[in-house]
Amino acid sequence: MRFLLYPMSVVSLLLSGAIFGFFYAWVCSTMWGLDQIDPNVAINAMQAMNASVRNAVFAPAFFGTPIALLLTAGIAWRCGAARSCTWFALAAVIYIAGGLLLTMQVNVPMNEALGTLATPLDPQKASRIWSDYSQVWQVWNQIRTGASAVALACVGFGLVALPRPAVAS
Repeated sequence: MRFLLYPMSVVSLLLSGAIFGFFYAWVCSTMWGLDQIDPNVAINAMQAMNASVRNAVFAPAFFGTPIALLLTAGIAWRCGAARSCTWFALAAVIYIAGGLLLTMQVNVPMNEALGTLATPLDPQKASRIWSDYSQVWQVWNQIRTGASAVALACVGFGLVALPRPAVAS
């Protein structure tokens, strides 16, 4: 089982970093950019992005991260690496609660509601709808970004706590 510990730790690191980076990009560029354009265009763009994100590139990071983290925690436990196990398990719990479930309970329903709108809308109505949507969506996205950052940090601590392989002399 030990031969899986290091590769799975790296997989956990890569997936955790990928999902953190995905959420972070929305915080520091995507939503700010959409907020700067015509609200009808922003609504259309967000609808298109929400439709396109359901793909085979995104799915491993979003759905695979908690699986990889829990597998890594289990492998670490079986290898007697209790401290690493704790960090990977904690990363899994934090991501599941603050990333995966939060997204499914808040951001996805908001996206689905926005997806039902037909544009173009009256400019004032579009502006109000976009402003209300964007402000609330961004708050929740910042929370899931923070949770994903903490989960990524936990993975880093789990890596640091891994037992060092014996060096042959």
